[in-house]
Order: sequence, then structure tokens, then C-alpha cells
Amino acid sequence: MPAFWHWFVAAGTIVFIIWCVWLIGWSAKQGPQNVSDDDVVGHKWDGDLEEWNNPAPKWWLYLYFITIVWGVGYMIAYPGFGNFEGMLGWSQQGQYEAEMQAAAANYDPIYEQFAAMDFAALAADADAQALGRSLFASYCTTCHGSDARGAPGYPNLTDDDWQWGDSEQAITTSIGMGRNAVMTPWARILGSDEAVTNMAKYVRSLSGIEAADEAAAGMATQFTTLCAACHMPDGTGNPLLGAPDLTDDVWLYGSSIDVVGTTIADGRSGQMPAHGELLGANRTKILAAYVYSLSQ
Repeated sequence: MPAFWHWFVAAGTIVFIIWCVWLIGWSAKQGPQNVSDDDVVGHKWDGDLEEWNNPAPKWWLYLYFITIVWGVGYMIAYPGFGNFEGMLGWSQQGQYEAEMQAAAANYDPIYEQFAAMDFAALAADADAQALGRSLFASYCTTCHGSDARGAPGYPNLTDDDWQWGDSEQAITTSIGMGRNAVMTPWARILGSDEAVTNMAKYVRSLSGIEAADEAAAGMATQFTTLCAACHMPDGTGNPLLGAPDLTDDVWLYGSSIDVVGTTIADGRSGQMPAHGELLGANRTKILAAYVYSLSQ
């Protein structure tokens, strides 16, 4: 923050405190001794019950003075006056680091104990899964849902379909380093809306949703030319590229003719954020084992 704003905030704070002190002092001097007998605020109830312009009770004023003194003391002890760092040397960054160190001292030995286990054993251990469930709730539910069943564009983690593979290395890489999946748009190459629709029908036929008519079946050659490099000639996909299996009944964005046609025509771009720096290796492995267990 520029020095101007530090001093702007400090000056504003000091002026406001001085104003509060003056206002309270001025208010304390107002009362019956300085007003006439008919100095009332104009409110009247039950015919003759009126509200007078009397000063606030002393105890109420004292509370305000105590608050002002406490506020000044707080800003002296903690950062409050421009670039002044406070007598106690506190900072939010320092507090955060101290809390992280305390948490690491308490929990890192537990994470190390579980992370030392074999991946399959880790996925079957009840205590490890409870810890993994907690990690999943903190870092994954925003996209994959609290039940891990995902949503359009976000994979369902409870089935046995793995876009990038289900090995320990594949899952920990997905969590730790993230993934970027890109589906090339083919509308211009296919040349017409009719060709896109026929290709969508052909792709749907690979999973048995509906039989391909003659026009759709004729797209087999173009599928081999345009799509086989990623999805393989038989449509079973390639986990190394994150290319989905088109022969099963799992559809990341939906299986309707319109959705499949949109995917073919406009392409798709999906991203899994990297969590490795945030989680660390041990928690990443525990979370990966929990995710793996969801499909078992």
C-alpha cells in the first residue's frame, strides 16, 4: 500500500477519536441547567408525558470514554497508525504462519503414518478414509459435490470410469498437478450442421444409445480420420491424453444429441486445479486413496 494511504488512514483515525472525545464532552454539558423549563424534544404521550432534552447518564458516558481509551491502546499495541507496526509486533501473516506451524506439529505425524501405507491398504483403512473424507469435504466438494457424483463437466468419482486412469500415480497426479483437458472444435472441419449431427449420432451409437442410421454410419471414416488419434479407432479412449471412452454409458457433459453435437462442434475445455502445493505429498496420497475407494 502506498505511504499516502497509510497516513490517510492514520490521520482519519486520529481526527475521528478527537471528534468523539469533543462530542461526548459537549453532550455532557447539555442539561436542565442550560435549558429553559420548556426545552423538550416535542414527543408527548398520554397527554402530559413529555421527553426532555437531558444529558446522558454518567455511566453511559464513562463507557464511551473507556471505549476510546481502549481503542487508542489497541492501535498502539497492534498496527493501526499508518506504517506503525504496533508495540506487540503482531501481523496477520505472522499469526497465519504460527497457526500453520502448530497445525503441522499436531497433524503431520498422523499424515506421515498413513502415507507410509501401501495405496491399496490405505484405500481400505477406515481411519485413513475418515481423514480422506475430511480432506475431500474441504477441497473437492465445490466441483464434485458432497456425494462425489459430480455434475455436467465435473466427473462422477463414484463410478468405475476414469478419464485419466485409476492407478495411484494417475490419481495423485490429477490431484497434485491438476489436469487440462481440451476437445478440439470440429464444426469448421465437418463443414455443416448436418455433418455435426450425423457425427453426434455416430458417437452415440458407439455406446449403444441408438443405432446409427445410414447417414450416421457413413461418418465412421471421418471418425477414424479426426477422432481416433485421441479416442482410439474403436472409441475406447486414451487415459494418457484424458480422452474419454465413448463406448460406455458415462458422459461428462451429457449424452443428448444436442449436447454431444455441441461438444463436437465447439469443443470443450476442462481444468482440474492443482492442489499439490496446498496439500503436500502425504495428504495428496491420502486423498487419492479416498477418491479411489469411492469407486470400489
